[in-house]
Amino acid sequence: QVQLVESGGGLVQAGGSLRLSCAASGSIFRVHYMAWYRQAPEKERELVARIMNSGSTTYRDSVKGRFTISRDNAKNTVYLQMNSLTPEDTAVYYCNGGITLRNFYSGDYWGQGTQVTVSS
Repeated sequence: QVQLVESGGGLVQAGGSLRLSCAASGSIFRVHYMAWYRQAPEKERELVARIMNSGSTTYRDSVKGRFTISRDNAKNTVYLQMNSLTPEDTAVYYCNGGITLRNFYSGDYWGQGTQVTVSS
C-alpha cells in the first residue's frame, strides 16, 4: 500500500506565499510522476502542476510564473511553492502520484488534501 501525506496548507493574505509538501511512503518500487490538484467549492478538481520522474513539468496557465513544483526523488516527496497568491487560489489542494509498487502493481494514488485559503 501507499500513503501520500500532505502538509503546509493554511491561511495567507493575498500576495503571500505558501509551500506545500507531499511525501509518498509504503511499498514503492517507482514513482513515475507526482502532481498537485485543487478543488474549490462547487468546482471540479483541476490539475495545478505535475512533475515527471524525468523532471519535466506542466502547469495550468493561471499559476505559471507564480507556482513552482519540485521533487526530491530520494525522499519520494513533491513540493509546491506558491507565490503571489490570490483569493482565486483558495481551494483544497490534493497530492497525486502515479506509482508502481514492489509487487509491480501500478496505480494512481491521492492524498487526503490540505486547505489553502487566501484572504483579500
